Amino acid sequence: MKVKHNKYKNTGILFELLVRKITSDTLNNSNSKAASLVKKYFTKSELANENKLYQTINNSISLSEGKAESVLSTVLDLSRKLDKDQLSKEKYNLIKEIKENFDMVDFFQAKIKSYKLLASTYILLESHNNRKFANPESIITSKITILEHITSNPDTKMSLTPLVEDLMKLDKGTRALTYKIMLEKYNTKFDGLTNDQKEVLKEYINSATDAPKLKEFLNSKFEGITTILKENIDKITEPALKIKIQEVINLIEPILESRKIKDDHLVALLQYLELSREIKVV
Repeated sequence: MKVKHNKYKNTGILFELLVRKITSDTLNNSNSKAASLVKKYFTKSELANENKLYQTINNSISLSEGKAESVLSTVLDLSRKLDKDQLSKEKYNLIKEIKENFDMVDFFQAKIKSYKLLASTYILLESHNNRKFANPESIITSKITILEHITSNPDTKMSLTPLVEDLMKLDKGTRALTYKIMLEKYNTKFDGLTNDQKEVLKEYINSATDAPKLKEFLNSKFEGITTILKENIDKITEPALKIKIQEVINLIEPILESRKIKDDHLVALLQYLELSREIKVV
């Protein structure tokens, strides 16, 4: 029997797509149904436990072959301890709610960078916990894919978006003019920027030729926002606002871990700076 990949039942893919949906909704200032689904199905549940196994593999890199084998064997051993009936029930209900709230074609068409790794993890977990004999070829291929990921050394060169790459080609004077134009644009759109927001825009333009420095600067700002939000979240009495703040905190984590500078990060940072300012005032 050959274990076939099923993206509709792949816990890692379901979680990744929901998180992306939350990010999109947050940037568009719209209520996120995906956020409530993540909170409902990925907190203190068997789905949450299985997702931790996916994330353990996904987040493990640059390990020796021995440590990679140890990580993989531990993940497989832990997968056997999952309550399969409960897991199946939770996954069924989650997929049902996704169908009820989203267009399935649109929801699953988003490209996932780690799709091959998540698919290989699914095949390995399913075959490991299935008592029927499985096709060795698919298992071996999946295991090789996972071990290659865990033992790989990611390129230290920062990955840049087209906007930053274009900025890198400009001379200092032209970048200064670009900054002025962007400043006027954002001031018009957001009715005036704070000093912190202006500083972010200026650094985004001026540090375009130094990707590691720009990433370090953006991360420091995101970390500062996280600290402010965590320090003040318990002081908020309005439940809806408290949930939104926690969602923002959760959204910042993958941004900090990302090796790619995305244009969306700039927009998110400007919005989160405004939110942290409002929270401090409250």
